[in-house]
Amino acid sequence: FFAVYKHVSFHLAQPPAPLLAQPTNHLDMESIDSLAEAINCFTGGLVLVSHDFRLIGQVAKEVWLCEDRKVEVWKGDILEYKKKLHKDVARKLKEGLTTPQ
Repeated sequence: FFAVYKHVSFHLAQPPAPLLAQPTNHLDMESIDSLAEAINCFTGGLVLVSHDFRLIGQVAKEVWLCEDRKVEVWKGDILEYKKKLHKDVARKLKEGLTTPQ
């Protein structure tokens, strides 16, 4: 157990790419823009997990969708994905499969 734990902790201490999970929580617009600028200046790769379309639109080179126990690369940009979501919700509302929130 100790050897496995030590091996895992080593990888977590020096990840191959930084992981930013919901980094815009509690940030104002100016701070989000500053974060986007810093990310764009970063020369390595990173993984960004976010619901913030503003940040994603400014920094994403690729959008990965994680749903239905699968991960797929989205062929368009984040705004095209947002349009798809709106269409899906409108269709479900029309079919009575969901209620407005």
